[in-house]
Amino acid sequence: MNALRSLFESNKKAAITSGVVIVVLLLLWAVGWLSFLCRGIFGVLIPYAALALFLGGIVYRVVQWAKSPEPFRIPTTCGQQKSLPWIKTNRLDCPETGWGVFGRMALEVLFFRSLFRNTKAELKSGPRLVYGSEKYLWLGALAFHWAFLIIVVRHLRFFTEPIPSFVQLLQSLDGFFQIGVPILYMTDLIILAALTYLFLRRVLDPKMRYISLPTDYFPLVLIIGIVLSGMLMRYTPVKADLVGVKELAVGLMSFHPRIPEGIGILFYLHLLMVCVLIAYFPFSKLMHMAGIFLSPTRNMANNNRKIRHVNPWNYPVKVHTYEEWEEEFKDKLKASGYTLEKE
Repeated sequence: MNALRSLFESNKKAAITSGVVIVVLLLLWAVGWLSFLCRGIFGVLIPYAALALFLGGIVYRVVQWAKSPEPFRIPTTCGQQKSLPWIKTNRLDCPETGWGVFGRMALEVLFFRSLFRNTKAELKSGPRLVYGSEKYLWLGALAFHWAFLIIVVRHLRFFTEPIPSFVQLLQSLDGFFQIGVPILYMTDLIILAALTYLFLRRVLDPKMRYISLPTDYFPLVLIIGIVLSGMLMRYTPVKADLVGVKELAVGLMSFHPRIPEGIGILFYLHLLMVCVLIAYFPFSKLMHMAGIFLSPTRNMANNNRKIRHVNPWNYPVKVHTYEEWEEEFKDKLKASGYTLEKE
């Protein structure tokens, strides 16, 4: 208890933020009970509204980014740029061609290459500033994102009929170990472990706790709530009617919504939290999913030594050319022995 007390007293912001998020989840639970009485609102209206906010918000953010042109090449690099033939070039960290940028972006998006090389700094006794690797953060982030993607793809079976073969293959690979009935999916355990690590990292690390904001905690705890409610429906007696869930999902996709009977109250809470996450997505830090592809520090080739990049939006300005300069100082240049281009 003393350890917990000192933990929260050291930074009240983290404790208050966590408390607010917990209260929000409790309110969502209460709304979930209410949704059982208002299934038309929570099963049809809110999902459509959340999807509209999601699509409209993403389009708005992308258009806003597109309005900020960057005619120059400003990629962040940590390797040798292409220069002389006898100097070895780093084609991935400092790409000069489009294929090099493609390889760099692929490694960044699929394997978080820059996060893999991330370092942390700590003050030790002395005092000494010690730098070290932070591979656990890379592993936790990679596990979370890949598990989340696989789970989303698995859920396509509720929205399609017949179920695509690649979804069935992915589902069988996810439950390869055939543990329990129903089959335990490995991604469920992986995403729960990764989310727990990412949350505890923010709460237990004083430096992370100091810089964390409510916008950092809210989506994290919201996703934890989504995962836990989904696992409860699958692995506990508090189950949802999967036939009814698919009927609802297919109806939403075909714009002919229908609310089946007996789906289960926990499903409406799960659906509500998913809708909140979808609607919140474009207006949060989660937009890095789209932003990574539009970032000029990532998606540009570093060919400044090969090609001169001129800003096409420069307005005309009066310049003093070399010829004018030579004409202006012609007498002095001649007196100094300077060879004039005109003579």
